[in-house]
Parts: sequence; C-alpha cells; structure tokens
Amino acid sequence: MAKVLKAPRMEACISCLNCMLSCARVVWKSLSVERSSLRIRTVGGFQTFNVADTCLACPYPACAEACPTKALEVRKGGGITVHPEVCIGCKDCIEACINKSLKFDEELRLPICCTYCGICTHFCPHDCLEMGDTEE
Repeated sequence: MAKVLKAPRMEACISCLNCMLSCARVVWKSLSVERSSLRIRTVGGFQTFNVADTCLACPYPACAEACPTKALEVRKGGGITVHPEVCIGCKDCIEACINKSLKFDEELRLPICCTYCGICTHFCPHDCLEMGDTEE
C-alpha cells in the first residue's frame, strides 16, 4: 500500500517549520521553505491554530489529469510522481489541484509536490505529522 503524509496532531504544532525546512533541504536541495512540498500556516482570528497543507494523494488526481504533457504520473495507491524532463511549466496542474497544495517553483520551472518520503515527519519535534497508508 502506498504511503501519504498526514497531519493528525496539529494542535501540538509550534510553527517551528522544521518539517518544511527538512523537505526543502533534503528533497529539493534548497535552504528556502518556499521549496517545501508542505505548508504550515495559521488560521483563525484571535485564537489561531496551525494547519498543514499537504498533498492528499488523490486516487484520481485532478492535477495529473490537467497536465497536457503527462509530466505528472499517477502513483499506485494515489498521488503523483513528477517527471521534470516532460514538464513544460504551463501551471495547469497548479490550477487543478483540489486543495491547492501543489506549488510552482519559478526558478526550477516545476511543480513542487510531495515525494511521500516522510523526511518531514522525522524533523517534527512534536510528532504532528505521520506517514499513513492511502485509502484504496
């Protein structure tokens, strides 16, 4: 069964951004959180809390369907794999992502998507994130 990133304990999140930094550094070889495939952000008014915007590993991803060059391959069990050599940078996949977790990197000219490696879970000091099985 394929794995997917889940954020079941966000009430413990302290916005340290270690998860985002580890993803950017290890997966994308960058020191910028902008190149992270997940986003931690606050929501709410006076009593804010954190949420994690992550790839949902859709079984039939709209982002892959929208790609005119098939640069996004549907992964077994849900989610996608990006083939950089085929991507033309049209951003159709970004517009099609149902929860807006797919981001486009202008420098790389590629969509930044979760690789489902779980590195972010290892760097979260409060175990807010976990790798779980996709639902088939």
